[in-house]
Amino acid sequence: MSLKIRCILVVVVGVVLGLTVSIGSSVLASRNDAGLLDRDRRTVSELELLADVIDHVRREYVDVVDEEQLVASAIRGVIAELDKHSRYLDPNEYAEIQISAAGNYAGVGLDITVDEGKVTVIAPIDGTPAQRAGILPGDVVVSVDDVPIGDGDIDDAVSRMRGQPGTEVTVGVHRDGEQEALRFALTRSTIQVQTVRGRYLGDGIGYMKITGFSDTTAADLTRVTEALEAQADGDLEGLVVDLRNNPGGVLDAAVAVADAFLDDGLIVRGSGRAGDARFERHAQPGDELERIDVVLLVNSGSASASEIVAGALKAHDRATVVGERTYGKASVQTVMPLAEGRAIKLTTSRYYTASGRSINGTGIEPDIIVRADNPRALFGSRGVQIAPTDDNQLQTALGVLERRSFSLSRAR
Repeated sequence: MSLKIRCILVVVVGVVLGLTVSIGSSVLASRNDAGLLDRDRRTVSELELLADVIDHVRREYVDVVDEEQLVASAIRGVIAELDKHSRYLDPNEYAEIQISAAGNYAGVGLDITVDEGKVTVIAPIDGTPAQRAGILPGDVVVSVDDVPIGDGDIDDAVSRMRGQPGTEVTVGVHRDGEQEALRFALTRSTIQVQTVRGRYLGDGIGYMKITGFSDTTAADLTRVTEALEAQADGDLEGLVVDLRNNPGGVLDAAVAVADAFLDDGLIVRGSGRAGDARFERHAQPGDELERIDVVLLVNSGSASASEIVAGALKAHDRATVVGERTYGKASVQTVMPLAEGRAIKLTTSRYYTASGRSINGTGIEPDIIVRADNPRALFGSRGVQIAPTDDNQLQTALGVLERRSFSLSRAR
């Protein structure tokens, strides 16, 4: 057996035995649970078997196989057998998870998507190098540092545009009406991801698109709400909150968003084996937006944290939910760092909505079901730029607010 594989086995076995010792002092002494030691011995034996398999493959497989890749594949296999949401993360994947949760990264500040097979700019983030240089919504990214970007290869475009703050990068874009590609020399900086964007639609109605839930989402929500209030001259009466194609994110961010619309009551409850996997989150007194009527837009791409928000507001009759049935992901993953910049994302809890039900595999059914007729309205934060008349689900949401406003005016 190779030294490296032996070392890996020794570390893993050491962890297992360490757990046995620590648990033994607190549990075995009080419970006299000899079965725990037997279970740990079996675990060590199974780990030895795994190491033997890896070693046979390394030495005898017909082609040379990278030893590090073998170990990584073994770990991936273990995690993948658990459920479809648990994953082993290599250093690049772990870094992306951290960026997503933190809400900031080093780059040029472009919100991009794949539209008709091309890497297309949804919008430059305000105050970023891309926005100051003049890159516009609808521009198609064709090169980075004069290296062509393949059709639809958004991962390549993102990785090339990111880098250390203060470093230079040249982004080439094709713009409608221009014969030649435009080249923008940019200096990378730290970018704050805007997970919430808004637009004032007039007549006291605002529109808010939440694209994900990160550590900055609650602050983004406050910023956008205040801007909409200002545009409505302090008389914002209705708000459409768009969660379509929002895959989720940080649990606490979802709780904070739901709390902004609720004065009290349960938001979400979690159940798991570990102590911190069992939890309840309740709204705190003081509904920041209590006088504003709310309609939520959802679809099959609204998942996880999005469903926590939708489930809470629906259960407490705080919002009318419009659109299509949500994805149905009712589990919580915890990211656990490992050595050498790696990590595992492990399902540690199942959650139940404020109504007490699990939506796993079933999702949340809207109060008003409307099928989308314009998929372009659903890309990233593009809904902020699409005219309401080009988005039938948004039109339905606005109709709900208008009917509510009419009913209230008659009641007065």
